[in-house]
Amino acid sequence: MGHRKKSAPRRGSLAYLPRGRAASETGRIRYWPKAEEGPILLGFMGYKAGMTHVFLVEDDERSPNFGKETAHPATVIDAPPITLFALRAYTRDPYGLHSFTEAWMKDPPKLLNRSMTLPEHFDPTQALEKMKSQIDSITEFRFLAATQPREASVPKKKPEITEIKIDGGTTEQQFEHAKKLLGKTVSVMEVFKEGQYVDIVGVTKGKGFQGPVKRWGIKILPRKSRKTKRGVAVIGPWHPTRVLYTVPRAGQMGYHQRTEYNKRILKIGTDGAEVTPKGGFIRYGLVRGTYILLDGSIPGSTKRLIRLRAPARSPKAVPEAAPKVTYISLESPQG
Repeated sequence: MGHRKKSAPRRGSLAYLPRGRAASETGRIRYWPKAEEGPILLGFMGYKAGMTHVFLVEDDERSPNFGKETAHPATVIDAPPITLFALRAYTRDPYGLHSFTEAWMKDPPKLLNRSMTLPEHFDPTQALEKMKSQIDSITEFRFLAATQPREASVPKKKPEITEIKIDGGTTEQQFEHAKKLLGKTVSVMEVFKEGQYVDIVGVTKGKGFQGPVKRWGIKILPRKSRKTKRGVAVIGPWHPTRVLYTVPRAGQMGYHQRTEYNKRILKIGTDGAEVTPKGGFIRYGLVRGTYILLDGSIPGSTKRLIRLRAPARSPKAVPEAAPKVTYISLESPQG
């Protein structure tokens, strides 16, 4: 056997430049997929509680472990119901989407004052009539949704506010569906089901200012190197007389927005005791209410808001039923 060269690819991808901090800790969704069935909400949100591991019966027929019990790492998201406090209608022209009008619920939650300035009058009838009369020019509807952090174990009262699109069916059907939902609190069970795939939008853990070895995975130079050992020895030629953007440099690492595709929902439950380990999740605490159990890991630290979206590019072969989870570890992570 000949000597095999060690593979050490650089850790950073040039696709994600510039590597600045995320503008907001609440992830931004720039694309909403098309829904095939009738009018439905395309997203939800919750707080990352922590990780555990589960045993489940493999239901992918192409897997060599099909039908066998396999161990999977899993993430628990604390997902209390969200409040749909306003409906926003959009029109489209060659320059993109433009907000047309908004209809607010009559008595929005008082805690919304912490997040935004509320309008003076809350009569949805007039705004809904305006939407109905101009339904032909309206392209899409999105709900303004607020979280209920007091029902989770996060130490805050200020709700996060996001937009969630309604899709499926005609614009008229979407409008009628939205009228029924305006002002209601919606559970994740009304939006997603067990076994389906979702996309995760979140902001990664912040690492602060890091050098090029940690940030880009470059080689540490030999001991006798002059000037620097944890840097790039030659950062470029004489010409062009500047440092190219492709050269690994020190700077901000982490706290970047990322979208991870196709995370499978293993289980949705209403009793958090089913997934909370002994002593609670480290740096989070107890999950008391509705939770989402996701296969694998997701970006972000505990307590951070995670947005879930209907899958933009779902796998072709998705088992119809939810996987059979035989065991959820409740052992204390600290022993």
